[in-house]
Amino acid sequence: ILLCGGIPLLWNLSGQVSGRAGFGPEYEIVQSLIFLLLATLFSAVTGLPWSLYNTFVIEEKHGFNQQTLGFFFKDALKKFVVTQCILLPVTALLLYIIKIGGDYFFIYAWLFTLVVSLVLVTIYADYIAPLFDKFIPLPEGELKQQIETMAKGIDFPLTKVYVVEGSKRSSHSNAYFYGFFKNKRIVLFDTLLEDYSALNKEPAEGEDGANEDTKSKTKNKKQGCKNEEVLAVLGHELGHWKLGHTVKNIIISQMNSFLCFFLFAVLIGRKELFAAFGFYDTQPTLIGLMIIFQFIFSPYNELLSFCLTVLSRRFEFQADAFAKELGKAQDLYSALIKLNKDNLGFPVSDWIFSMWHYSHPPLLERLQALKGAKQE
Repeated sequence: ILLCGGIPLLWNLSGQVSGRAGFGPEYEIVQSLIFLLLATLFSAVTGLPWSLYNTFVIEEKHGFNQQTLGFFFKDALKKFVVTQCILLPVTALLLYIIKIGGDYFFIYAWLFTLVVSLVLVTIYADYIAPLFDKFIPLPEGELKQQIETMAKGIDFPLTKVYVVEGSKRSSHSNAYFYGFFKNKRIVLFDTLLEDYSALNKEPAEGEDGANEDTKSKTKNKKQGCKNEEVLAVLGHELGHWKLGHTVKNIIISQMNSFLCFFLFAVLIGRKELFAAFGFYDTQPTLIGLMIIFQFIFSPYNELLSFCLTVLSRRFEFQADAFAKELGKAQDLYSALIKLNKDNLGFPVSDWIFSMWHYSHPPLLERLQALKGAKQE
C-alpha cells in the first residue's frame, strides 16, 4: 500500500466520488468521510479470508468455534454497519473541531475524544453489545446472593448481574464489570459458569447416531467453574476496581492522548511529511492524522505498548493478591487452572516473548504467587 501509493490513490478516488455527488475540493470533510468508508471497507474485505481461516480452521480445529457460516457473515456485516455509524460522525466532528480550533485546537480535540470515549464506555454494554449477544439477568439463587454479598463486603456499588450467551460465538470464557460511579454491573459469560455452559449439557434424545469423536469430546470436557471458583475470579476482577486500576488506566490513556494531539499540532504543518506519503499538493487533516498517529508514532507506540504490558502484569498480580486477601486463594488457584485448560492455554512461556507480548502473567507465575495459601 505504501510503496504503490495506495493512500493517495484512495484519496483521489474519494475526491472523484464526492465530486460526482456535487461536493468540490473545498468540502474536505465530506471527502475524508468517503475516504474513511472506502478504507475501512477495503480493510474488512482483505481481512475476511484471515478471519474466516482463524474462525473456521484454527478455532474449529481446537473446538472453540460455535458459529455457522451464516452467523459469521451476519455478525461481520452488523459490526461493519455499527462501526460506521459511530466512526463517521465522530470523525466528522473531530475534523471540524481541528479546522475551527485555532492555535489551541489540540486541546479541544483531546477534550472531544475524552468525552466520546467516556460516552462509548457508558453505552457500550447497554446498547451496543446487546446487538451482537443476548444478555440475561443472572437468575435468583445461591450464586447471585454470594456475588451481591461479596460486592457489598468491599463497597462495590453493584446494581445488576448479567449472563451473556457467549457460547453461540465461541467457547472461550470471560467476565468483566462496567459502569461509572454508583451504577456498576457485572457480566459473566455462560462459558465461565459450569451450570450454564452449553458444552456441559446432556445431548438431546435421538442423538445416539452422533460420531464417537464428538461424543468423546463432550463427555471428557467439563467446561466452566464451580460457584466458589466463579466468586474467586470475580474477586480478582473487583480487585482491579478496589485498587483503582481502571481509573489509573484511563488517566494514562488520556495523558497519552493529550501528548499525541500536542505532537500532532507541532507536526501537522510539515509539508515534507505529506510529500513522503505521496501528497505533494494537498495536506488533508485526516491524512495528517493517519500519517502521524499510525506511522510517525509507530516506534513510540511500541515502547508505550511494552510499558503498559509491564504495568498490566503488575496489576494482575495485585488483583490476584486482593482475591487472596478475600480468602479466595485456593478457589482462584483451581479456577486459573480450569480456565487455562478450557482455553487451551500453554502453561510454559518463554520469558522474553511473554514479557513483551503477554498482558497477563503466565499461568505458572500466577500460581506460584498464590501457592502460599493453597492447601495441599
